[in-house]
Amino acid sequence: MKIESIYINNFRLLKDFKIDLEKSLSLVLGKNNTGKTSLLTCLDKFINNSDKKKIVAEDFNLDYKKEIEELIFSTNELDEEDFNKAIHGIKLRLVISYDEGENTCNISDLMMDLDPNHNKIILGYEYYLNYDEYKEFRKEYKSFILAENQKVKEYEEKEKDKPEEERKKYIPKTFDYFFKLNAEKFFKYRWKSINYNYEHSIIDESNFNDLEQSKIKSNLSNIINFKYISAKRSVTNKENEKTLSTQTSDIYERSEKNDEDEKKIDEFKSVIEDTDEILGNVYEALFSDITKKVSLFGGIRKDESIIKVISTLQRKELLKGNTTVIYKHSNDSEFPEHYNGLGYMNLISMIFEIEILVSEFKRGKDENPADINLLFIEEPEAHTHPQMQYVFIKNITELLKDGITLQKDVNGKTIKSQQIQYIISTHSSHIVANCQEFNSIKYLKKESQNDIKAKNLKDLEKEYVDVGEEKNYRFLKQYLTLNRAELFFADKAIFIEGDTERILLPAMMKKLDLEVELDINELPLLSQNISVIEVGNYANIFEKLISFVGLKSLIITDLDSVKKDFVRNSDGSIKKTRKDKERKSDFSCRVSEAEKTSNPTLLFFYPPDSTSFQNLLQKSFKEKRFSKEQIWQEQADGYLQIIIQTEEEGYCARSFEDSFFHLAQNKNFIKDNRSKFNGLKNLKYFYDDSKDAYFLAEKCVDSKGSFAIDVLRCNNETYSNWQIPAYIKEGLLWLRKD
Repeated sequence: MKIESIYINNFRLLKDFKIDLEKSLSLVLGKNNTGKTSLLTCLDKFINNSDKKKIVAEDFNLDYKKEIEELIFSTNELDEEDFNKAIHGIKLRLVISYDEGENTCNISDLMMDLDPNHNKIILGYEYYLNYDEYKEFRKEYKSFILAENQKVKEYEEKEKDKPEEERKKYIPKTFDYFFKLNAEKFFKYRWKSINYNYEHSIIDESNFNDLEQSKIKSNLSNIINFKYISAKRSVTNKENEKTLSTQTSDIYERSEKNDEDEKKIDEFKSVIEDTDEILGNVYEALFSDITKKVSLFGGIRKDESIIKVISTLQRKELLKGNTTVIYKHSNDSEFPEHYNGLGYMNLISMIFEIEILVSEFKRGKDENPADINLLFIEEPEAHTHPQMQYVFIKNITELLKDGITLQKDVNGKTIKSQQIQYIISTHSSHIVANCQEFNSIKYLKKESQNDIKAKNLKDLEKEYVDVGEEKNYRFLKQYLTLNRAELFFADKAIFIEGDTERILLPAMMKKLDLEVELDINELPLLSQNISVIEVGNYANIFEKLISFVGLKSLIITDLDSVKKDFVRNSDGSIKKTRKDKERKSDFSCRVSEAEKTSNPTLLFFYPPDSTSFQNLLQKSFKEKRFSKEQIWQEQADGYLQIIIQTEEEGYCARSFEDSFFHLAQNKNFIKDNRSKFNGLKNLKYFYDDSKDAYFLAEKCVDSKGSFAIDVLRCNNETYSNWQIPAYIKEGLLWLRKD
């Protein structure tokens, strides 16, 4: 039995939210403020509902709160039928599936039909406003508004005799104030079993059983048990706070409640009983003076005030007060736990905590675990360096794969267990990159200010498979895990071709930030969360990922102009085929001579049958901007901008180096620092005005990477002695804006 999907409405940023869960691990990714903690808190407040875990006014989605205000403030009161058509409350829906042969005793009363082919139940939790409370809400809010308006008048009356500049005004309290005070009064909890429409694969909200007055409600804890490890962990390496040592008593307490460790527990008890007897004899001698003095005071009868001090060791308290976790150094020296770094403390504490929670999932000796046991681990990377994050995600699956051990054989091997579903939320690209179950990733994306959507990475895989690009997806998966998993956490992305752009891009960003004044609320490029991805001229392979993540993205690529020409032998004669036909092929050439482009990215976005090379050259900056619904389309307010070489100073270059050398300032920059440009060769051509930039790019670049480093080495402090090609400058300035 497992949770297939979670639906949430109107809780914080989760206005209309759905997330699918995997059978074991679901890895939830997202930038800050994309609802990861909201997901955890919503599950906790509904499933573990208690007086300490109440839904409060601040938990209401802000857009939904405005809808409530309009509903309450409206001059027209809705009738009950119209009122019930809308969503009036915070909702949580759990879609639970079960397999044939599983024990369905706990969920039998929740089944809405008996069709053997139907294997889902829907648990509904909500904090809702019913029709009667809606009318009462309107009535009391109207009285509240009248009272506030009266206070305004009274204040004006009281202040009217004062000079105008000294008069104070009463600012009437708003709906937010009233709602915060009264939400709990009008909104109530409700539990439901809801029908699932198998024909349309949707939840049928109109067909449900209310569990509020039913004995079934008390059985929900046997259906689902939810526990979590919060990101706000009380891990510390202070000398007087023994975090790990204290956890040992909790582990013991859980072990004592089940029979898995019965033999070890009995041995522990036996040792304590023997110790009690030994200490009892010691105490008798140690406290003999005071016990004799007490006996002198006597009583009504002889020996009435004789006392005795005995040993009564308590097992849990003994562990809590006297157990110390130590760690060994490489030379076998032993150190107390607080000598360890916070990273190791955090990692070890999480392992201890997981052990405690798994024991709690198992419950006591005579209790059965719940049908579904859901564990949420929030941001395990806290305080840990990349290597430890790698170790954690590599081993967590192994740690939890056996789930809840229900029975072991004589050799201690698990022979019967129950699976644990677990969610890990993270900001760590290292955890993502080293996750063995890459398709278990759930990406949370902010669609608007108060609405988050969850996307499954396996749906992205399906997009590639459906169009026969399985190899591209395998490449993408490998590339992300080996190089650029931080793309999932970036706010913006730049896709570049190679070494030159990779090395020079930070300097170009810095140069632009120095030279071009920032607009209001605009941040410097180097202060923004921008991921730079080196992809050669194959940015087209990433197009589905760009759409999936929805990042504002800049693709910097080259025109790669080519024309057909004869293939020639070393002596200049035309090479022929075996059939004595002259051979032709595509060769790089100046843009002015070109017939087409060989760049795969440009060919993807501008197929030759729809766009000629000359039309591509004439496109404006905005005409190279795209958005995607079903297909990529040019759109002025799109989020994907392609930049290629454009005409500058009467010349259009083929490549970055070509465009760089054409600019007079850059040519002089190289001449002025000739001895320092080790990445260039044939520097004499820079003094020959008959050689154009295309020729220089073809004949003078010895190493593109070295050339880029040379530019940085010769750069002055103000970045003013060289010039950024116009097409890159225009693209980066577009990216800098929100």
